[in-house]
Amino acid sequence: MLYAEVILPLPLDTTFTYGVREEMERSVGVGHRVIVPFGKKKFYTGIVTSLSPRIPSNCKDDNGNPFEIKEIVMSLDNYPIVRHPQLKFWEWIADYYLCATGDVYKAAMPAGLKVESETFLESNPDRDEEMTDGLTEREAVIFQLLDHDGKLSVAEIEKKTGLKNVEQVASRMLEKGVIIISEKLVERYRAKKETFVRLTDASQEGLRRGFDAVKNAPKQEALLLALIELSDARHGDSMKLKEVSRQALIERTGVTPAIINAVAKKGVVEVYKKETGRFKFNGICHGTLPQLSDAQSTALDGIHRSWLDHDVTLLHGVTSSGKTEIYQHIINYVLNRGEQVLLLVPEIALTTQLTKRMQDVFGEKVVIYHSKFSDNERVDTWKRMLRTPGEPRVIIGARSAVFLPFGQLGAVIVDEEHEASYKQFDPAPRYNGRDAAMVLARMHGAKTLLGSATPSIETYYKALTGKFGLVELKQRYNDAPLPAIDVVDMLQARKSYNTRGPLATHTLKLAKEALDEGHQIILFQNRRGFAPLARCKMCAWTPKCTNCDVSLTYHRHINRLVCHYCGTEYALPTLCPQCKEPTVEILGYGTERVEEEVEKLFPSRRILRMDLDTTRNKDGYESIIDDFSAHKSDILVGTQMVTKGLDFGNVSVVVVMNADTLINFPDFRSGERAFNMLEQVSGRAGRRDDVEGRVVIQTSTPDHAVIRHVVDHDYPSHFESEIEDRRKHLYPPFTRIIYIYLKHRDVNRLVNIATAYTNRLHALLGNRVYGPDEPAVARIQSLYIRKIMLKVETTASMSKLRQLLRQVYEEMHARPEMKGTIVYYDVDPW
Repeated sequence: MLYAEVILPLPLDTTFTYGVREEMERSVGVGHRVIVPFGKKKFYTGIVTSLSPRIPSNCKDDNGNPFEIKEIVMSLDNYPIVRHPQLKFWEWIADYYLCATGDVYKAAMPAGLKVESETFLESNPDRDEEMTDGLTEREAVIFQLLDHDGKLSVAEIEKKTGLKNVEQVASRMLEKGVIIISEKLVERYRAKKETFVRLTDASQEGLRRGFDAVKNAPKQEALLLALIELSDARHGDSMKLKEVSRQALIERTGVTPAIINAVAKKGVVEVYKKETGRFKFNGICHGTLPQLSDAQSTALDGIHRSWLDHDVTLLHGVTSSGKTEIYQHIINYVLNRGEQVLLLVPEIALTTQLTKRMQDVFGEKVVIYHSKFSDNERVDTWKRMLRTPGEPRVIIGARSAVFLPFGQLGAVIVDEEHEASYKQFDPAPRYNGRDAAMVLARMHGAKTLLGSATPSIETYYKALTGKFGLVELKQRYNDAPLPAIDVVDMLQARKSYNTRGPLATHTLKLAKEALDEGHQIILFQNRRGFAPLARCKMCAWTPKCTNCDVSLTYHRHINRLVCHYCGTEYALPTLCPQCKEPTVEILGYGTERVEEEVEKLFPSRRILRMDLDTTRNKDGYESIIDDFSAHKSDILVGTQMVTKGLDFGNVSVVVVMNADTLINFPDFRSGERAFNMLEQVSGRAGRRDDVEGRVVIQTSTPDHAVIRHVVDHDYPSHFESEIEDRRKHLYPPFTRIIYIYLKHRDVNRLVNIATAYTNRLHALLGNRVYGPDEPAVARIQSLYIRKIMLKVETTASMSKLRQLLRQVYEEMHARPEMKGTIVYYDVDPW
């Protein structure tokens, strides 16, 4: 018997050993999906990581006798679903980001590839009749449904009966023995199959017999002629026939499926089904690479030369300098070598414009992959890449695309590499997509290009010190000038009554001039909802979430207060619950309220809003971007989504409604983030040489260093200021930061646990340990939070640190007061 080590999609930091029966040995290999039992009744889809004819030592007792080893129930595939490099990549992610390999597996693979057992309820076939006596009305409804329909999940029972809290009712029924629990394997993926039609014999003689068979049926004859044309069968070579779908044949001829079946019965054609992907490129691919300017050509040559000496190169190009055109030339170079390209973008919204531009050149070679797609669509992409190692050639995706099964990866391009959106915060693995992509490329022997107008401080530092290559593109495409920036002092504007709602008079004047000239404007407000705060005018009471230590945001379109951390909704009180006066007011401006105010200021203008509330569905981003690009709207109001790499040629004015919320944030990266966001949103203005760009920054601190650097478009000065502060206070890139989070429902117990945990770490790591601290939001979803910070040398071994942290965790976990405490790590927490 063989013994397989198997990863399960659970937060467990180990593999599990299962036996492989002799008759299954040929169908089980490394990277294969297998169904395995776990616990008393559960079944999971595991991934085989290794096979051995010997029983592992950890499966034996102290006397060398083997424990009872469960066996693999079934193998799901006859080929590996995970490639060997992927398994190594998973191990690196788990090791560096201090999480379980099972966490990585769960995040990496689409849910449609994970067949799992699901809990079902059914009536007990061995029940006694008296068991059903005395059932409550709710219990009787559930029992009758199960007795009639058989096995049902809790969700199905709730849907069919309309009852709530079915779990509590079912628990009582289980105790009475009226119902029982059973497990059923559920596979969520459904392959898409399409019907095709082909000639049974495409030789000249075969075609002659075919026409003889349909000569008295004009519609069948028309069908046969169309099939010959569509399949290119006129040359009589059956091996070179193009596949023709039944739908294409119907659209060409107007015949019905019944006529196709009639021709098939005569043996002239064959109708068959085939598994197909859900992605189809229906546009026009002109296949022409864009013409590069002299500056772009110089940058492209610089990238190729840099890659001779460096695995990673930074392309530092100002906004609208034409980085995308350079990406297209690099992609073409890699495709000509027969290799794949991964193009990472920080936001799903950015894939819309970028994908169109890439498909214009590369057509159906381009595939998109991100979480807005359904499980079936993502599984289709995964399987397509497994079937043909070099296909698809160009993958555009958000951070999760790094987990795809690449077979011939030649280059990775990370656009807007500075973006915080590349960081996964919850759940584990809390990885950075940019950093993971660089490791992925290195594992495949591929090169990495990082692109940004405002590189992260760490990346630019590594480029200046020679660890990364550096190529700079300092002028905009077609020599379009960088936008002029006006800074409006909102304190002074309010004192002199030069404001209308959220906008200063000067801002309104520039916006009106731009609109009157037929141009478009963007209003950037980094808060969604209608108003970020509700407050009583009499006693200053502020409504807060009962589950989280945060104030609630008012959303006008649903007339509710919403917690943006846990999603709980509350009614807006008409009376203050503290002083009982009807004096609750809403304060501040979110995107929803800005949109409403702007409608009053510009009643004849068309307005679009782009934030999380308006882009929840898969096509939300695309429809907004397409409408604004086509000038179906004059004004775009949005959160930070509008700052990231979008290309609108007719935008002349961009307004930053409130820069203070970006600058005044308690974090060592607040200056960097504020500069990046302000410079990036400024870059949306004047992107064509015939449209003069103007940016208005409204702020209460006009003399702040970040504002000055943005006004001058002076990234080098901004970098020097930031790097000096980092060096002085030992922040990255001079150290590596790790946060250790502890959560518990009892705040007093948590304080004691956090203190003990910190003391133990301090004994082992000395002055590298800081805290414990209470974070800005100290309770989320009824769990209180404390944070310990580690500042570790960049040369420190993450594997050794992982072992040390595991040791401390096990020591602390043995304490009875640790019961109910959640502990997790966040490496490079930005």
